[in-house]
Amino acid sequence: MATASRLLLPSPPPAAPTCRYPTLLTAPRSCRLAIPTFRCRATAAVAVDAGAPLLLEERAGAVAVREFVTLDELRAAVRLRVRTFYEYSRDTVGAEDHRKGLAEREYEALQNRISGNMINFQRVACINGTVPLLPSLMSAEELCSACKFVEDGEERIVVGSLDLNQCLWLPDELTGKRPGVNESSHTRAYLSNVCVAKELQRNGLGYALVGKSKKLAREWGITDLYVHVAINNEAAQKLYMKSGFVYESEEPAQQARHLGRPRRLLLWLDMKNEPL
Repeated sequence: MATASRLLLPSPPPAAPTCRYPTLLTAPRSCRLAIPTFRCRATAAVAVDAGAPLLLEERAGAVAVREFVTLDELRAAVRLRVRTFYEYSRDTVGAEDHRKGLAEREYEALQNRISGNMINFQRVACINGTVPLLPSLMSAEELCSACKFVEDGEERIVVGSLDLNQCLWLPDELTGKRPGVNESSHTRAYLSNVCVAKELQRNGLGYALVGKSKKLAREWGITDLYVHVAINNEAAQKLYMKSGFVYESEEPAQQARHLGRPRRLLLWLDMKNEPL
């Protein structure tokens, strides 16, 4: 279903892909490529300044977690989302054209959200985790090809991404209850399109992305931060709970069936109690 807050789905090819939905953070272990594991230092993952590197224990290279800088990087982030949220069987006819169509439509929609051209979205930021094109990533050829961009003459790869949306609600999603009706609801925000490349999951990058979004939300004056997560996605739930989110409500089963997706939980973070 085409919405403003999720990847937009054009007409599918004859063999439709499996949609993994934008709140999923994990992929089956069988999807992992045999590349060296990158492990982020725990102390660096919780407080990442804009543009500051997140040092890796096994590499001299660095992960930068920040708002996107160039449109080329924004396109690469969108391609990572399509790659993460939609799966295709090898014999799918027209799969590559379908991916390109999805990416182009979401790129345009994301640009409109960021520029303030879509109703309800007061402010939107795309936050990415990027790494230099390291030799150790060469075995992840498809990731490097799909999610590569060039900045200041350096080739980099988008390996994680999310959106921070200052808005009252997201289309087809549960709406947060806070702030209350007697308070300014413009201090409410939602995370969406949270993803990490399957080759680099379970290494602290998702935690770093959420940490950066919390810092930016505080700068925006956000008091209540929300995220939706599939009820069967235990790994993502653990990530958000570790980041301070708590349960607020859950999607009725009938609504989830109508939308053709797993039920969602709505998790809430009280930004007023977040340490500076």
